Amino acid sequence: MINEFYQKAFELDKKDELVRFKEAFVSEPNTIYLDGNSLGKLPKKTIVQTNALVTNQWGKGLIRSWNDHWIDLPQKTATKLAQIVGAQPDEIFVGDSTSLNLYKLAFAALNLNQSKKKIISDNLNFPTDLYILQGLIEQQFKDHSLKIIESQDGITVDEKQFEEAIDNQVALVVLSHVVFKSAFMYDMAHINDLAHQKDALFIWDLSHSVGSVPVNLNESGADMAVGCTYKYLNGGPGAPAFLYVRKDLQKQLQSPIWAWFSHQAPFDFSLDYQPKDTIQRFAVGTPSVLSLAAIESGLDITLEAGIDRLRTKSQHQSEFLIELIQQLLVPQGFRIVSPLNANQRGSHISISHPEGYRISQAMIKPNDESKVIVPDFRPPDNIRLGIAPLYNTFTELVDCVERIWKIVAEDQYKQYSTERLTVT
Repeated sequence: MINEFYQKAFELDKKDELVRFKEAFVSEPNTIYLDGNSLGKLPKKTIVQTNALVTNQWGKGLIRSWNDHWIDLPQKTATKLAQIVGAQPDEIFVGDSTSLNLYKLAFAALNLNQSKKKIISDNLNFPTDLYILQGLIEQQFKDHSLKIIESQDGITVDEKQFEEAIDNQVALVVLSHVVFKSAFMYDMAHINDLAHQKDALFIWDLSHSVGSVPVNLNESGADMAVGCTYKYLNGGPGAPAFLYVRKDLQKQLQSPIWAWFSHQAPFDFSLDYQPKDTIQRFAVGTPSVLSLAAIESGLDITLEAGIDRLRTKSQHQSEFLIELIQQLLVPQGFRIVSPLNANQRGSHISISHPEGYRISQAMIKPNDESKVIVPDFRPPDNIRLGIAPLYNTFTELVDCVERIWKIVAEDQYKQYSTERLTVT
């Protein structure tokens, strides 16, 4: 059976029109990387560009490089990112972290909608997003409440629950477009419409969707969004995040952080704060030039490949991976804990097994000559296999599943400790 899968994978790789992009990234020998949904690979051009920036712009240009190269870098990056998320360049701010951007937008939305006291999210959302909302209620909006929509299967959420939950007292809804554990993907336009029927505002977390699935913020009527650039966009560890605010909402929303780079004229050094009228009113401090510059190559590669082509390949690969798992791993005690409907799924597949953690460690640190296969683990027992269509091949997916099968069939995982590393 496995030979049949390999033969099919070889044929699919030969026909893959995106296979050439694999060479654009740094690769480690004898390693299959399936964690691009946590941290994307390093583009080779990023090394060249950042070295040139450090050597020439910083090393030689020094402070002069602010006017020559750096002051417009956030907007240059935003212009490229806007094309990927279906927005206008003046609706995207690039900078700070996802959490800080979510805090800014959630505060602004609740401050604008002060007559309404309810916030809605779900129990599949990334925990940090819920922490931000809890903190806002505890510290600034003490008369508000947070309602958590519960998934019935731990994989998906019935969108009809939002029809019942979103009423005239809801100020804000915050959801992940693609949820981090199962890869369940919401129908963005439909959920936006439900919120707008009750005059509620909406913030989408795009961290697990940007760069892997089409995100049409303008077309779907989205109000606001946040997201990171270090996953499928390959911007590097801790790369600056971004936020989106629909053009007509920008002047209505007030950032909770009044700071230098959101001032109308920061280099006038006025003692009275006057916010910009643009998306830059959500800026805070000095842009992180080195990190911003490192994002550009990943964005360029994504734009060249095309998000629709990336999505098509991702769906083909995830369907192929699911078939492999069903044939080889389900009989070994694994469960697929991602939606089987490709239209409800992002670009990673989660599988669960009672020994999920030790199996993942055996994949990453083989005790024999087997290839290193890098997934990630999410408690209680989920192994996430992140498909990055820019650099993952169909053959790698067969290698991965065959390796997992062997780890379990030969009890190799029993040689590994149950004590978890800090970062899993």
